[in-house]
Amino acid sequence: MTDTLTITKNKKLSALEHIKEQSRFLRGTIDLGLLDRTTGSISEPDTKLLKFHGSYMQDNRDVRDERRRQKLEPDFGFMVRVRLPGGVLTPQQWLDLDALTQHTKGGLRITTRQTFQFHEIKKEKLRDVIGSINATGLSTLAACGDDVRNVICSVNPLVPAQQTQAYEWALKLMHHVKPHTTAYQELWIDKKERTSDGAHDEEPLLGKSYLPRKFKFGIAIPPYNDIDVFAQDFGLIAIFDKKNELQGFNLAPGGSMGATAGDPKTYPALADLIGYVPKEHLLETCWHAIAVQRDFGDRGERKHARLKYTIDDRGLQWYHDELQSRLPFIIEPPRPYHFEHNGDRFGWVEAGRGQWNLTLRIPSGRVLDVDGHPRQSGLRAIARIHQGEFRMTCDQNVIIAKVASKDRAKIDALVKQYGLDDHVNASGLRLNAISCVALPTCGLAMAESERYLPRIVQKMEELLAKHDLMEECSRPYMGEIALVGRAIGKYDLRLGADHLGERLNAIYKENVGEDVILAALDELFGRFASERTAGEHFGDFIARAKVVEPPKRRPVIEY
Repeated sequence: MTDTLTITKNKKLSALEHIKEQSRFLRGTIDLGLLDRTTGSISEPDTKLLKFHGSYMQDNRDVRDERRRQKLEPDFGFMVRVRLPGGVLTPQQWLDLDALTQHTKGGLRITTRQTFQFHEIKKEKLRDVIGSINATGLSTLAACGDDVRNVICSVNPLVPAQQTQAYEWALKLMHHVKPHTTAYQELWIDKKERTSDGAHDEEPLLGKSYLPRKFKFGIAIPPYNDIDVFAQDFGLIAIFDKKNELQGFNLAPGGSMGATAGDPKTYPALADLIGYVPKEHLLETCWHAIAVQRDFGDRGERKHARLKYTIDDRGLQWYHDELQSRLPFIIEPPRPYHFEHNGDRFGWVEAGRGQWNLTLRIPSGRVLDVDGHPRQSGLRAIARIHQGEFRMTCDQNVIIAKVASKDRAKIDALVKQYGLDDHVNASGLRLNAISCVALPTCGLAMAESERYLPRIVQKMEELLAKHDLMEECSRPYMGEIALVGRAIGKYDLRLGADHLGERLNAIYKENVGEDVILAALDELFGRFASERTAGEHFGDFIARAKVVEPPKRRPVIEY
């Protein structure tokens, strides 16, 4: 393995690279920080290492100023994220995770990577929460940090046979590339007061310094792109034969939605195809795909450390050739496929063999009891009688999967009783609207997101109704309409992504308030209503009318 500390030969390493390299395989002094009861925090270097264990230290920004005036330290708490490859868990695991919300605020939160986050956990409860997650057969290792994140996989209920096969490979891939450090076992499962020196640990893939930044895989099952495969560092498009047997995967590296507002050196990008490998070669291919980024990713500037920048600096053809040079088999040309839908299908869908799947809308992924919609209690009640499984979607919704025909009526009754049926009359915009957590707990948030979403959606629905467009329509940069926070009450309005996840949006209005946003959308909705072609989506109209200029894709490589 290439020595990761000598890759950037003439470039100063970032401070975090030194912290990782000297951490004794992610131990640092986390053990001492957890024992210190004089503060609700841990040291700054340890907060960086804690991410690899699946947790961020945060503080409640709503009370930050008041606590400062009272000369109190910030109201520290910890976010914990579960590693849940493919987004599937059993009813008992759902109940076990639900029980842990007694130590948190905000209930369970489904993320856009098919897993859960818990928020505002106090330091003294952190070991109990992470230990309990492991006790139910799950983990938080590599849910955050500079490693391979949760592998996502299509859970579309319309392709049950294909989903089962693809999910098996998501599990295999996550297991194949996860960190090997024993620090996680010592801290959270054995709960040792003092960890070992890590002298016997090895990381054959990730190395002592781990990756330059996070690395994300996602598996899509055509014709449905419900995981936004081109938004991944390394997208995998499952290819099936006419008998619905999985044959292999098209490879699409170089995607990422991460960008820093106001910094043109950072930008969102879509992945591009570089070839195909049979399924039996998938694990070796992905191992070396990670290793290329480990060896060539930028370890001096973290904002420039994702795979998309490595590819854009050196070229897509270079990445293909470098990956090929490490493999004992040929990367074949991509196999034909097409996408025709992006997003979730709500309601009941037959899964075959006497089973059904029910997709429920969970606004912003927040599983919590609120007035008229006691969603946490309702899903808890369903988990107590359900004999199948739960599946999380990348649009932050939940699928009650593998329901026997005889049990549908019982599930329906609970859905109605607990107000879980609001997808029935929801607009297309509301069904497809998603948000990040943002304030008050996210340290990177520049504006409201989850708490603002209901207000702006209602106002946009009023405009859609005005123009008779209620059935039209977010991950930022891939939404037909997207808002990216710039400051409190200020957002970039981005438009023009397509409906299949194959074209990014672009800035239309920059750093503007709600009035400007609504006025701009009112005008554009009016144009769309009168100028659209048959079957045209709003994002496609925006691109065709040249309201914005969507970002260009990378040049196609030679095979």
